[in-house]
Amino acid sequence: MKHVATSDRNAYDRCIFHLIDPEGRFLLILGLGVYPNLGVIDAYATVRVGDTLHAVRASDALSDDTRMSMRVGPLHILVERPLKDFILTCAADPDDPDGLSYEINWSADFPALWEPHHTQRKGARLTLEGKRFVQAGRCDGWLRIGGREVRLDGWTGTRDRSWGVRPVPGEEGGRFAQEHPTEGFHWIWAPVRFEDRFLMVITQEDADGHRTLNDATVVREGHRDRQLGWPQTDITYRPGTRHPERAVIHLMDPVDRKPLDVGVEILASSPLAVGAGYPPADDWQHGTWRGRDWCERRTYDLADPTAHPLAAYGVIDHAARFTLDGQVGHGIFEHGSFGRHDPSGFTGFDSVAPDPERS
Repeated sequence: MKHVATSDRNAYDRCIFHLIDPEGRFLLILGLGVYPNLGVIDAYATVRVGDTLHAVRASDALSDDTRMSMRVGPLHILVERPLKDFILTCAADPDDPDGLSYEINWSADFPALWEPHHTQRKGARLTLEGKRFVQAGRCDGWLRIGGREVRLDGWTGTRDRSWGVRPVPGEEGGRFAQEHPTEGFHWIWAPVRFEDRFLMVITQEDADGHRTLNDATVVREGHRDRQLGWPQTDITYRPGTRHPERAVIHLMDPVDRKPLDVGVEILASSPLAVGAGYPPADDWQHGTWRGRDWCERRTYDLADPTAHPLAAYGVIDHAARFTLDGQVGHGIFEHGSFGRHDPSGFTGFDSVAPDPERS
């Protein structure tokens, strides 16, 4: 929209795409956002290959042209058919032909699903109000990295589209932030594509386990969306961390009250605070003004978690293999857990899963 209904500097409108290699060798994440009251449009793409994360990000002044074309620097999202087909492009860098580039067709397999209305407050102030929908499909095309071309045959695609008000760096928190510090945050966002259905699970909990966001819905073409109860998730963490290695999501069929257990096996992980511009990234975050025609390409070494200490305090996207009713699907197990979380046994920001060898 050219004019939004609020003067809040944090107004935003953006999307994210996940492209998931079923073998877990690659995880490509890309997105684009506009910030109408800041006059900024930006985009990013990251791909994890082994322990190396390759990132491309670009930012520019928002104008009528950039709002409609969804192109920022080398990154472009083209809507061929709304809610159906998209072309995702990252042009090669003439000065670094071995850097990241791609051209990918993303096609929906299932109708889009509304997510619950998402709100957060600091004291009396509304700090986040977002409306989102999510969708799953498949993708084909190619990406090039390090002089190697990779075909995307058989990859799963998910995408999220959201808009509203969401914190952008540069604003002083003031009294409400000071008097209402975050004690803990626990988040799961899991869009999963199976051959015959699309499953979406989302939960957000406070430090004491109070749930502020909750949904578990299965989507099938030609059928009414079916709600699957109050999801509960058992996560097995890597000892000494909050990095999930596997999980079981417990759901319930509403008709026959049959328990439905979804198995989760992590294949590859990409912290959104590294390269992708999500908080608390320390080098670039969405909506920040970098001047006109800004573009940067970087690589990050993810082999040493201590090299990116802030990543553990942001959301991490995990490409995963899911099992349900004997079927195998693929999708994203997005997870963030920091501070106190009583149901998990975490007592504070320095609390991690126990290491049996040290106990």
